[in-house]
Amino acid sequence: MTSQADLYETLGVGREASPADIKRAFRRLAMEFHPDRNREDGAEQRFKQINAAYEVLSDPEKRSRYDRLGLAGVGGGGAQGFDGFQGFGGFGDIFDAFFRGTATRRAGPQRGADLQTRVRVTFEEAVFGTEKQLSYDRTETCPDCRGSGQTKGSQRESCPECKGSGELRRVQQSLFGQFVNVTACSTCRGEGTVVTEPCGTCRGRGMRRQNVSRTVKIPAGVDGGAQIRLAGEGDSGLRGGPGGSLFIELEVAPHELFRRVEDNLVYELPLNIAQAALGASVQIPTLDGEAETLELKPGVQHGEVHPLRARGVPHLRGTGRGDLLVRVHVVTPTKLSAEQRRALEELSRTLGEPDLPKDPAGSGFFDRIREAFS
Repeated sequence: MTSQADLYETLGVGREASPADIKRAFRRLAMEFHPDRNREDGAEQRFKQINAAYEVLSDPEKRSRYDRLGLAGVGGGGAQGFDGFQGFGGFGDIFDAFFRGTATRRAGPQRGADLQTRVRVTFEEAVFGTEKQLSYDRTETCPDCRGSGQTKGSQRESCPECKGSGELRRVQQSLFGQFVNVTACSTCRGEGTVVTEPCGTCRGRGMRRQNVSRTVKIPAGVDGGAQIRLAGEGDSGLRGGPGGSLFIELEVAPHELFRRVEDNLVYELPLNIAQAALGASVQIPTLDGEAETLELKPGVQHGEVHPLRARGVPHLRGTGRGDLLVRVHVVTPTKLSAEQRRALEELSRTLGEPDLPKDPAGSGFFDRIREAFS
């Protein structure tokens, strides 16, 4: 810093900036470059420069001297000598100083941790919905001391380490003056008081591990990988805080007959070449348990998709169901009797060379499914 404009440039404001402009600029830059948040090289040095500039420009008397005399008017001609400057120790201190008006913090209610578990359901259960019983471990407030950690009837005492403030302050010297580092007291964990007669159930922790059972409703139409959230069923909160959530990840077992594509079910229908050529009336199984008749016209091609409406998966958000898509799979025989061979040779002679179909086998199966509903 060697010119009068340096401190203003450090904060990114003009010389005509109001106190409110200076404060906003400092808050933005301090939050960006504080070492607790920014680990890049040079961030700590930049943070010190920002603090030093703000120390001068936020004080009307110092700012006036700086405007008239430069750095010499506020304690020296170099990047030091700003006597009385006190920085912020942690990123939380900056936040507190601007938004709460003080760096003093006392531990308050704290939300409990979220938990996660996994549930395996059958293909049918995912399609039609079900209920499952869960058993899992969670941290709960001790029922005997109700979270205080104290034996019933006893009293907590002021923490001897922080003298009841819940925090520890350490003054550190730096190039720009003194930094006051404020941290939560590790002895009382920021509460300001300590347990004198620990609860025999939780041994003074106020919490205990407990196995619990819950019933969860699996809605119709869910798919594998979906998550269900049970609010408040995670770990209990501390000091009256709300409980965390339980996230249930669903794993769906495969089905021996059907595959799922979005809200549609896919069934592979095997046909022999005679059925494909002559047409056929076939029975198609459904997840509902009732077979449905599908009439196939003569000349059905391999890969054709025939939808059975509203026989698929219920829409998770909305009404109605997807379709059951019957995909024709023409099976070419690998072993023929002499009679079958003669019959096919005669048929091949009379049919001649076939034309290439418009939708040859091998084109995208999922594209054909989408085309069926376009």
